Amino acid sequence: MLSTWMPRAAGWRRIVVGMTLALAALAVSVGTAHAQAAAAPQATAAPAQAAPVARVFTSDLGMMFNVIKPDKTEDFEKVIAKMKEALAKSEDPVHKEMAKGWKVYKNPEPIGGGNILYVFIIDPVVKDADYTMMKVLNKVFPAEVQELFKIYSASFGGGVTLQNYKLIADMK
Repeated sequence: MLSTWMPRAAGWRRIVVGMTLALAALAVSVGTAHAQAAAAPQATAAPAQAAPVARVFTSDLGMMFNVIKPDKTEDFEKVIAKMKEALAKSEDPVHKEMAKGWKVYKNPEPIGGGNILYVFIIDPVVKDADYTMMKVLNKVFPAEVQELFKIYSASFGGGVTLQNYKLIADMK
């Protein structure tokens, strides 16, 4: 509920973000169930080496939804803190620009299976920059990246969903 003292734009943003988070949680839980069902018949096959997926935004605002196991939130947040440090220490000008618009939010209420939803809101987006955390961490902390990847990947209770948004109106 919006209070009377809240600026209209802030209220609108909260409504949009809240609706987006709710839809994303539903999409992630459905996608996770679908992915698990699709992977079940392949359980006996030899694991294939998956190609790394680039996390590139092509619009005005980007969001990434990360479903994290409830007992792994502390681990996930340690990697997020390391990412913040990496962006601050990096001498790459693209990383400096990425840091300016990258915020991480945690949903305080558990979603399906008790998992916790973390949302990366990228506003403004650095067009065509790769927001893959492990690539940035590898550039800045190459000696630590393997351990960070183990911690990071073990924290997921679902996948990562990347979404692009284009501004159609600014209500200021």
